[in-house]
Amino acid sequence: MPPGAAQPRFLGAALYDDPSNGYRDSFASQNTQNTFRTAPSAVNSSVYALNPDTSEAENSGAYRDDPHDPEYNPGSGQGVGFDSPRYLAEKRSAYTVPRVKSKRGLIIAGSILAAVIVLIAIVVPIYFVVIKPKSSSSNNSSVSPSNPTSTSSGQPSSAAVVTGGNGSTITMEDGTTFTYLNPFGGTWYWDPEDPFNNNAQAQSWTPPLNQTFSYGTDKIFGHVFFRSVNLGGWLNTEPVTHPLFIRNTLKPIDEWTLSEAMAADTSAGGGLSQLETHYQTFITEQDFAEIAGAGLNFVRIPLPYWAIEVRSGEPFLPKTSWTYFLKAIQWARKYGLRINLDFHALPGSQNGWNHSGKFGSINVLYGPMGIANAQRSLDYIRIIAEFISQPDYKDVVPIFGITNEPQGTPIGQDALSRYYMQAYNDVREASGIGEGNGPFISYHDGFLGLPQWAGFLPNADRIALDDHPYLCFDAQSSAPMSSYAQTPCTTWGGMMNTSMSAFGFTTAGEFSNAVTDCGLYVNGVGVGTRYEGTYTPGTWPVVGNCTTWTDWQSWNSTMISSIEQFALASMDALQNWFFWTWKIGNSSTSGVVEAPQWSYQLGLQNGWMPQDPRVASGTCANQGIWNPPLQAWQTGGAGAGQIPATVTASYTWPPAQISNAGAVSLLPSYTPTGTVATLPPPTFTYSSGSSDKTASAGDGWQNPSDTASGMVGIASCSYLNPWIGTAAPPSPLCSSGATARAVPESLITPFARQS
Repeated sequence: MPPGAAQPRFLGAALYDDPSNGYRDSFASQNTQNTFRTAPSAVNSSVYALNPDTSEAENSGAYRDDPHDPEYNPGSGQGVGFDSPRYLAEKRSAYTVPRVKSKRGLIIAGSILAAVIVLIAIVVPIYFVVIKPKSSSSNNSSVSPSNPTSTSSGQPSSAAVVTGGNGSTITMEDGTTFTYLNPFGGTWYWDPEDPFNNNAQAQSWTPPLNQTFSYGTDKIFGHVFFRSVNLGGWLNTEPVTHPLFIRNTLKPIDEWTLSEAMAADTSAGGGLSQLETHYQTFITEQDFAEIAGAGLNFVRIPLPYWAIEVRSGEPFLPKTSWTYFLKAIQWARKYGLRINLDFHALPGSQNGWNHSGKFGSINVLYGPMGIANAQRSLDYIRIIAEFISQPDYKDVVPIFGITNEPQGTPIGQDALSRYYMQAYNDVREASGIGEGNGPFISYHDGFLGLPQWAGFLPNADRIALDDHPYLCFDAQSSAPMSSYAQTPCTTWGGMMNTSMSAFGFTTAGEFSNAVTDCGLYVNGVGVGTRYEGTYTPGTWPVVGNCTTWTDWQSWNSTMISSIEQFALASMDALQNWFFWTWKIGNSSTSGVVEAPQWSYQLGLQNGWMPQDPRVASGTCANQGIWNPPLQAWQTGGAGAGQIPATVTASYTWPPAQISNAGAVSLLPSYTPTGTVATLPPPTFTYSSGSSDKTASAGDGWQNPSDTASGMVGIASCSYLNPWIGTAAPPSPLCSSGATARAVPESLITPFARQS
């Protein structure tokens, strides 16, 4: 058995074919190394009677994993050993020893009892590890989802290791192995016969996936914390994260032009399939393991709309990135990580920046195609919400950022607020109301500032506010890195504390260690830097040479410690944060990372990111960390979903007019008569005896009552290019005699829903 691996254990039957079963019962570990423990179980569990019945046990800060430890408290909830009072009481009642009448008889009886105990010690583990799993698995019927996009299979032996901790060996799908390094008590869990098991735990202080993450109350050293990274540039590419795509013969500036260039590449290994190679290699399972081992408990994953579909004239590789997002769910589940799914790129672009798919103009809630693109985006939000609200995914994807970085100033807060209200309705239609029903809905502040959203949607069910605080894109300075030691505390700490009270749950969805805009493609391709005075558009004074900030191999100990100090201050000030980003690719010219202050992984490897992010606590002295808890309705409790009618009436959809276009009634819009694409689930197959079994993975649609059709073009109306920017609307807009350019149906094959 690999070092650090937990012992094999009984795995209760998975919910493969009986939706009436509420939970998958498992005798499995959440914080185990070489000892048996019981995971929190439903009342119908085969081990429920052996579990402590104190609620304090589950939330105890003390961690004891050895029932023989002299400090172990059987009532603490840290485990029920085979020598616990409750266990032995049940055994004694079942195996009563006859009263003996002589010393000889006592000796004989004692010998018999010892033999029975030895026999039990041998038979029970064999039963739970070998016989019972086979019996449970053989009772699972096969249900094969249609049109699978992600397949995982395995042929585990009866002694296969399905869980482990620090030092255990991980075997990936391709057969390669690595050693799992997690000094924080984290445990991984993966059994192909039980693919939706949520026993994994990222660290001892982070609740395992089968327990509730209490937003606003889970504490470490008095701070409300989740700490995490973005997987930027993986499924939604941008130049700064993987500059290898930017070569002398290939000069794309965004994924649109990258896709066009790849499609035009007819050489061996060319074509759009190059993007899938990137998906396969840029982020792998090992990254998820390393993230958990770095003390992080969430990953924020940007996802573009073309993960669902593309329409005519859009060059993106459709649907393929969804396959890899399904892998992300599987890997996050395996290592106990939670996902913040961020809808990063919308049709037409919500901000005109390269990471929205196409650099250029804003075309969501802005301009002549602004309403049509918003209607289409809301459809995609609904489709994603239906998938991640399903029982097998909701605990792994508990946050949904519905739109990344909309430009609130040109769009206007009124139109953005109405869009947010409609998105809220669509998500909650899919998920239902209350804790445990679908994700938190995360709203970006649109760069309007956190105070502008104070009191937004009172009594809304589980909404969060997202801010992206960066220093590097403002006025540049030649001040040394050491001068920024307390800047995050004084700049960000107060606003986060205030927003946690005035709005509710507030996060920093992105931040970095950069204090200048130096770094390869940080601003984009071919636009220069403010620091060196080469940035366009505009005129910028020369401040210095960027080599000081990018040549990390030459950094001295002072520079390294100063960056780490800035990182710690940022973490403490922001409290609930997602660093941008986990990984930056190497330059195609130098062969090394040239935007080092944006890479968490590189910082870990070279000393400017903390090995344990908990050490950030207390870096910001006297900043007055917000004091929990959140109000009950803010976390899905009493009053959740009861938004006052006067509030909802003030945010009706659509707005009467939008910026740079005018009255919505005079603009192109879609109609709900199309087929709604449904995201396909993964397929999990495994061998059981002489047959193959397939686990039920859902049908991609949580609420069967949500039957509205999708938004498509009206045959008698005319439409502009969704990415057109500033233009006059079609005239006439709709006419029975007009030559209409209706938007075509989705190019994705709709997934057949199971009844």
